[in-house]
Amino acid sequence: MSKRQNAKYKIDRRFGENIWGRPKSPVNTRSYGPGQHGQRRKGKLSDFGVQLRAKQKLKGYYGNINEKQFHKVYLEAVRRKGDTGENLIGLLESRLDAVVYRSKFVLTVFQARQFISHGHILVNGKRVTIPSYRLQTGDVVEVRQRSRETGIVQEAIASTERDVPDYLSVDFDKMSATYTTVPKLADVPYPVQMEPNLVVEYYSR
Repeated sequence: MSKRQNAKYKIDRRFGENIWGRPKSPVNTRSYGPGQHGQRRKGKLSDFGVQLRAKQKLKGYYGNINEKQFHKVYLEAVRRKGDTGENLIGLLESRLDAVVYRSKFVLTVFQARQFISHGHILVNGKRVTIPSYRLQTGDVVEVRQRSRETGIVQEAIASTERDVPDYLSVDFDKMSATYTTVPKLADVPYPVQMEPNLVVEYYSR
């Protein structure tokens, strides 16, 4: 098991929040942090600590992206016109693994990454195996024909945990999703508050 996969079980408890809104989250029964010191009283965070926490939470939400990759996304957000925080969210939501997750083809963003890597997803009719692949508006993502009856897909579609956001148009009969528009922070259905402005402050310091 990779460090990234193993980390997902601790992310919620580290932040004391159910960041994916899942009923199986350990935070639902243990609201304190992991480890032998998890129940100790924590002091007030410094401004830097608040910014770091915001960055780690957003990074963790998208499958615990590694720091180098996440920083590259931030730099791209800075280069683009407009609000850097909003650009950052738009870029993260345009990742293929995020769109597969949002489209309810899988239950978690971690499953989305594995599903893509194993060749189950097509983009505009061509197989793509890179979870960080960046979609453009109008791109069509679909589950390969032979993968549509797998247990993971059927369970995800039947789940009532999440709704498909408005910036995606999903056809469950064809098992396809169209990325219709780049979302703003207010459009993204995060179960907890995300603060991309603090992420910008963290990298700008």
